[in-house]
Amino acid sequence: MEELKMKLKKWYILISLIGAILGFATLLLTKQGSEGNKKEIGIIQIAEHDCLDEARRGFIEGLSEQGYNDGDNIKIDYQNAQGDQSVCNSIADSFVQTKDSLILAISTPAAQSVSNATDEIPILITAVTDPKSCGLNAKNITGTSDMVPVEKQIGLIKRLLPKTKKIGILYCSGEINSKYQAEAASAEAKKLDMVAEDYTVSNSNELSQVAEYAAKSVDVIFVPTDNLVVSCMPMVSRVAMKNMVPIICSEVASVKNGALATYGMDYYKLGKITANQAVQILKYGRRPEDIPIEHLENVKLTVNQDTAQKLGIEIPDEMKGELE
Repeated sequence: MEELKMKLKKWYILISLIGAILGFATLLLTKQGSEGNKKEIGIIQIAEHDCLDEARRGFIEGLSEQGYNDGDNIKIDYQNAQGDQSVCNSIADSFVQTKDSLILAISTPAAQSVSNATDEIPILITAVTDPKSCGLNAKNITGTSDMVPVEKQIGLIKRLLPKTKKIGILYCSGEINSKYQAEAASAEAKKLDMVAEDYTVSNSNELSQVAEYAAKSVDVIFVPTDNLVVSCMPMVSRVAMKNMVPIICSEVASVKNGALATYGMDYYKLGKITANQAVQILKYGRRPEDIPIEHLENVKLTVNQDTAQKLGIEIPDEMKGELE
């Protein structure tokens, strides 16, 4: 009888062990199946600065508001190239190799890298000024443009600083969108009887010296939505302030970092518009070629009151009503 009890006990232990193993295997397979059902979204960003970060935050939160949450039914792989184009290209290639369901490219350099890497995976772009002039017109690409009203920025110079004769346009020569905006700014300046001159850099190491030279040569510095200059705006604004030269920029974050004023857009809202486009692709199966590039229509006047005070600039009464 004791021998029979021992055998039954051994069989019970063995059956329990097999049951535990099968249970674990089932759990593992279920988890793997769940992982496999998740839509993989690659996010590539050229560098870290407030505008691009806000566009990314708006995109992720916009997806969440529509039921797409990272770790739940989607898997987001965010990669930052830290301003290095070769790294940007490598990230784009890795997203293509993993066959992501969708790729978000934040900024023109990031968008160009992804565009060169695939013509099949749906690509959403944001924080790109003029997609067409950058060659971003493939059928698998759509998204949002951060085109700002350059005529309003240059007009702002005339309204805030009516004695301005010479404008220095500071930007990176390697950024196509910046060249586009610089040309538009020069044309607008001419209409208002001002002269515009380009001050370009090829990398951040040159920026301090070129900014110093510009500040000693012009009445006002204008900065387009240039990733390199915007990411270094605290330094550029210090150089300009030392020379008592105001900066008119193209986005709100630069005003917070020392520039005088802008008619700028909300990049967070731009990211949320891009998220709506992503949902159309992920949920409804729409093709990028059937979704038009969208713009954020509303821009707002933002003034750095501390900068204005230090420069001795009085905001005209008719403009105060535009301030939020």
